[in-house]
Amino acid sequence: MAEHRVLAIDVGGSHVKILVTGETTLRRFVSGDDLTPQRTVEGVLEEVGDWQFDVVSIGIPAPIKGGRVAREPANLGAGWVEFDFEHAFSRPTKIVNDAAMQALGSYEGGMMLFLGLGTGLGSALVVEPQLVVPMELAHLPFRKATFEDYVGSRGLKRAGRKKWQKAVDDAVTTLSAALAPDYVVLGGGNADKLDGLPENARLGSNENAFVGGFRLWRGEAKIGR
Repeated sequence: MAEHRVLAIDVGGSHVKILVTGETTLRRFVSGDDLTPQRTVEGVLEEVGDWQFDVVSIGIPAPIKGGRVAREPANLGAGWVEFDFEHAFSRPTKIVNDAAMQALGSYEGGMMLFLGLGTGLGSALVVEPQLVVPMELAHLPFRKATFEDYVGSRGLKRAGRKKWQKAVDDAVTTLSAALAPDYVVLGGGNADKLDGLPENARLGSNENAFVGGFRLWRGEAKIGR
């Protein structure tokens, strides 16, 4: 049987990025705090009119339960909880948390903690044999606020790169002590702004989100919830 041609979609706070099996150049359009799911589908279909695909993987910055959005994304528009992506794309569709999709694409064995440094803070734990557990660590208490307040984009803008870097280092140390992963992968749009990496951490690639999206249809992983 021929392998599915997967359309993988990574929905972020600043851009929606898209890649299909067999292509090497991703396509994108601007998102933002007014982005709705209907506009997302319309934007994707506008960008991929010349691409052929059989199935869809979509990573969304929100909790996902039972293959559906469980709570409205904090940094996007409204309407995600009730939206039927499979109907909108007219293709079989798998919906996962965006950090879980990038974590799956970054995984290289053992127990891995993934932290996505973007508009907010995405997080997921991956354990053998590729069980992906999406996590909601962003809003847990950290210092005088939450992890997201310090290591998300607002924290970077408010504190500057040097203090933000220290907050990232402290966050990795704190979460590693609690979860005891074999290693930590730092991804997301702001990860390349780090000057050096915390101990036991390596830099991920945003393109790993698409690797994760493709892997979802290869039977190589199980999303924990």
